Amino acid sequence: MPLLGGIRPPIAVLCLLVVALAGLTAKVLGPSGDPVVPEAVLTSQQHFAEDGAIALRASIDERVTDLQRTTAALNKGERSEPEDVLSDLGKTYQKWTGTTVLDLESGDVLAARGERIPLAWLDKDVLTGEHALTPRMVRLETGDVRLMTMAVLDWRDGPQQLLIASNSLTVPNVTMGPFRTMSVVARDGEVLATAGFEESEALNSDTQRAELTFLQKQMSQFADQAATRAEVHPVSAKEPGARGYPGVSGTLLGDDYNGRITTAGYASLAPSDPEEKDSVAAGLGLTVVAMLPVVQQQDAADTGRELYGLIAAGALIVLGLLAAAVLWAAVQRPLLRLFLESRRLARGDLTRPVSVPRWGEAARIGSALEHIRIQLDGSGEAAGAKSGKVRLGVRVPLAVTAVLLLLWCVPVGLLLNRTDGSVSVPATMVNDQRDRTDLVADRVRRALNEAQADLVSTSRLIDAGDPDTTEGLLTDAVREHTRYQALYVVDDTGKVVARAGGDAHDWSDDKDLPLIRVSGKGGRKPVVQAGAAVPGGKGTTLVGEIRVEFLNSLLKRPGLGEVRVVNADVETLAASDGFLAFEGLPDAALPGLVRAGNVPVGAGPVENGLLIRDGGSVTVAAAAPFSGGGVAADLGWTVVSWQNAKHFQIAAFEREDRSVLAGLLGLAAIVVCLGWVYLVVVRPLRALATSAEKLADGDLKSVHYPRYQDEVGAIVRSLELLRQQLQARRQNQARRSAEQQLGAGGR
Repeated sequence: MPLLGGIRPPIAVLCLLVVALAGLTAKVLGPSGDPVVPEAVLTSQQHFAEDGAIALRASIDERVTDLQRTTAALNKGERSEPEDVLSDLGKTYQKWTGTTVLDLESGDVLAARGERIPLAWLDKDVLTGEHALTPRMVRLETGDVRLMTMAVLDWRDGPQQLLIASNSLTVPNVTMGPFRTMSVVARDGEVLATAGFEESEALNSDTQRAELTFLQKQMSQFADQAATRAEVHPVSAKEPGARGYPGVSGTLLGDDYNGRITTAGYASLAPSDPEEKDSVAAGLGLTVVAMLPVVQQQDAADTGRELYGLIAAGALIVLGLLAAAVLWAAVQRPLLRLFLESRRLARGDLTRPVSVPRWGEAARIGSALEHIRIQLDGSGEAAGAKSGKVRLGVRVPLAVTAVLLLLWCVPVGLLLNRTDGSVSVPATMVNDQRDRTDLVADRVRRALNEAQADLVSTSRLIDAGDPDTTEGLLTDAVREHTRYQALYVVDDTGKVVARAGGDAHDWSDDKDLPLIRVSGKGGRKPVVQAGAAVPGGKGTTLVGEIRVEFLNSLLKRPGLGEVRVVNADVETLAASDGFLAFEGLPDAALPGLVRAGNVPVGAGPVENGLLIRDGGSVTVAAAAPFSGGGVAADLGWTVVSWQNAKHFQIAAFEREDRSVLAGLLGLAAIVVCLGWVYLVVVRPLRALATSAEKLADGDLKSVHYPRYQDEVGAIVRSLELLRQQLQARRQNQARRSAEQQLGAGGR
């Protein structure tokens, strides 16, 4: 009989699984070994660096794109003087530190605005070849690094001119909190720009200056490490199948100083779409590093937790041994006894009675074997094969085994290490939720400002008296600017003169209304409109409808939960997940948080963070009203975000998850092992009991075939041999009776 068949393997596997699960339980539910910095805090720094990298990449690409689009639009029109070109460029986009127009033939400077742009870096390789006019970083005499963007002004009547605009590679203008520092790092680890460090002269003590020196050294070390790690391909830097940030990102852990340990997140600049190849910023090799000193997590001498783990493991061992003992006593031992008895009868040993088990299918089979033995022996009158006693089936010990193991799985999975509303959430998580929400608000505000600025730039090319040409221009603009779902020109009466894209909506020329408006109440989604007056159009306005899907895409950030944009009446205009147009916020505390953030404090409204404890759940929420410059700053809109603290990798939640995992593993062991026993032993044993009783009652026609090469299969083979013996005995008895009748008739 094979060693891997029958009742022994599932019982052995159950014992091994119980021992393994007990060891795992003692390890994960025992001594904490919690890190000095919660994983949630490190992950939050990584997300913060990713947000900074996205903001920097979008800012650089937008500046390059704006310069190229402006140049392309100028080339289509009449020739303009260099001074006028720079003047109009500065009025439309206030984003370049310096601009210059050169004559490409002579190299003379025709016009310049802002800081002086050095020209020593301009050569033949920059202006010709495969990488001609590619933006590049140039170091100024002051040591600062600028990104130089170039475009050619090429009118039909006149020589070509080169337009150069310089950008400062500064840290994105985001709220970083009182202790965070952010830097922009080059490929070689050089820190190009930093924000967040205080000036040493502004510090009041030598201790503060020493801490500042320590933090600056830590940032230099983090910059070198981040630049080295950012050289790895983004695909190989992630886990197989992982998604999320398209570039290389991660976390770093530094040294401690005065009870605080430095943590950092880094993220390389990458295109929003991994398959996108035309991102200028992504090709510069820049990396954003966000550093934050956090208070070290104190290792509390929690001996009770270690004791809980040992008690849980010991209880599992005891219950597992009891479960294995039940299976051994109620299933394995009677089955092996029946195997031996059936083999003895099949070999012809009919001298002693069959040892009949006390209950279950084994008792039914034993009674049938005893009945067959009596029939074969012919020593007496055979009793009925079925006993009048009510016997419990073999499924009962399986149920008892499952109950014994469930006595451990259910309390561990549902009761042990459960968290409630009093769980401690690091203050860093609330601060990061607030600061990241403010970063998203700044990103949305800048996107709306850019949309309106693009309309201003496009409106200068519109000829209100030529609708056909205007529609062609609008069609090209809709194709180039994916943020718009429709562009149309309306006159002073509100009539649509030219249109491209989707359907036009009403636009009023009331000067008291803002240039960015929202309408569409009662519809499926809000209608966000931005307008720009057409120069010389006498009330004519270029209106662009911004796609809500574009705004939604700006809100989707990992680790931030659900994010929404609401108006002054706390009505939803855009969301990272699905939403109903102009619906309210789901939590009763969120509208108050939004209104509190819009209360002017000092220079204006400020962002707020809140930890909401409601019953057994803990929610981290934040609200950041629009602030800063541009036409979108006065809309009264607010970005609000919230997420359940259970999503944080905090020690308390991790212990709860481990307890649930241990309970589920125990449940899986029950299903696998007891299901194995039921399929391989119990079902064939019940069928065998029925077949044995039929054979004992005289059914000699049914042939018995073994399904498995195990104990039950061996008993079935013996039963078939007994059937053949009974059949032969009956045939012999019939032959003798016939011979006796023939002899009596002859006399």
